[in-house]
Amino acid sequence: MGAVDPAKWFHRYEPAPQATRRLVCFPHAGGAASYFVPVARAMAARTDVLAVQYPGRQERRHEPCVTSVEDLARAAVDALVPWLDRPVTLFGHSMGAMVAFEAARLLERDGKGPQALVVSGRRAPSRTRAAQDLVHLRDDEGLMAEIRRLSGTDDRILADEELLRMILPAIRSDYRAVESYRYRQGPPLSCPVLALIGDDDPQVTRDEAESWAEHTTARFDMTVFPGGHFYLNSQGEAVIRAIEEHMSAPGSPTAC
Repeated sequence: MGAVDPAKWFHRYEPAPQATRRLVCFPHAGGAASYFVPVARAMAARTDVLAVQYPGRQERRHEPCVTSVEDLARAAVDALVPWLDRPVTLFGHSMGAMVAFEAARLLERDGKGPQALVVSGRRAPSRTRAAQDLVHLRDDEGLMAEIRRLSGTDDRILADEELLRMILPAIRSDYRAVESYRYRQGPPLSCPVLALIGDDDPQVTRDEAESWAEHTTARFDMTVFPGGHFYLNSQGEAVIRAIEEHMSAPGSPTAC
């Protein structure tokens, strides 16, 4: 991938230089850093929020997309080095949960492990499902049907064919990364893990989410919210509250 430019990989929408902790947010497939603007605004009083911007979207739309979860994690970790001056929690939704998990593994390998990991809308990496048709191999109409099924894209974008055609390559690339991901056996994390899911999410069951407990030797918690795969869109305040409580739990280096 070449040299990593930290300035390209993170947006800091609400800088909080006085904060004693940092939250790094990894978007879902087809998502962008801007998805986490509400999170940055809500948490600015106590937490410095960085939102990851993957290549191939928004201001990075002219850059080649990355088609590997592991490569995305590696580049994000390389870019994160200047931001490790305070305890870091990693938070990822859907595909972002897998990228955040692999990033946490890399950080722990280097002795810079995160304070905590928060995974949303994704089954544990050790849990696989029976083979099914691959979304990234569908034609454009099939790809758009999947996007509509999960209800994670603004209806205004879905109605604008020109705009939609611009973002489809990034979405297809992200699905390829997710669908080609294979969990590699390794030591469990030593940081606490919080799993968040919607109670009507076709992408993850309660049992699949509970298996995240197998991937840490520390505390594991899970919270179930009303809603589907993008339950975050309607449960934003409750999700932010759950993340903040997890970051401030007794025993945390930044607990209040």
